[in-house]
Amino acid sequence: MAQLTEKARQRLSDPNLGFLATIMKDGSPQVSPIWVDVDGDHIVFNTAKGRTKERNMRRDPRVAISIADKDDPYTKVDIRGRVVDWVEGDEADAHIDKLAQKYMGKEKYPGHRQGVERVIVKIEPETISERG
Repeated sequence: MAQLTEKARQRLSDPNLGFLATIMKDGSPQVSPIWVDVDGDHIVFNTAKGRTKERNMRRDPRVAISIADKDDPYTKVDIRGRVVDWVEGDEADAHIDKLAQKYMGKEKYPGHRQGVERVIVKIEPETISERG
């Protein structure tokens, strides 16, 4: 496991949008914008069960994430790694609210929908590169 640098931790801790690349069943790439966070030495984000990225990661845990500084997109961190854990239930619901606070300044995530199950995805970094 690669250790997160202070720059990487800062990009993950600030409200910078991440772009997650996963692998489709046919081997082609799929990219999704995500809200990112850091948990110890892991990168975490939250998604709804059943989305394309969730299905792709359950089939193939290899991912890449690019996080650019919101004020300077050429200052960025690129991380390649793999999914090592999934957290569901109340903890995942509370986590999307935490991310809504970070990214939107709202106490509760306004996109909560009846019947939609949330999941926290935990990624172990394998390589980290920085620019800027």
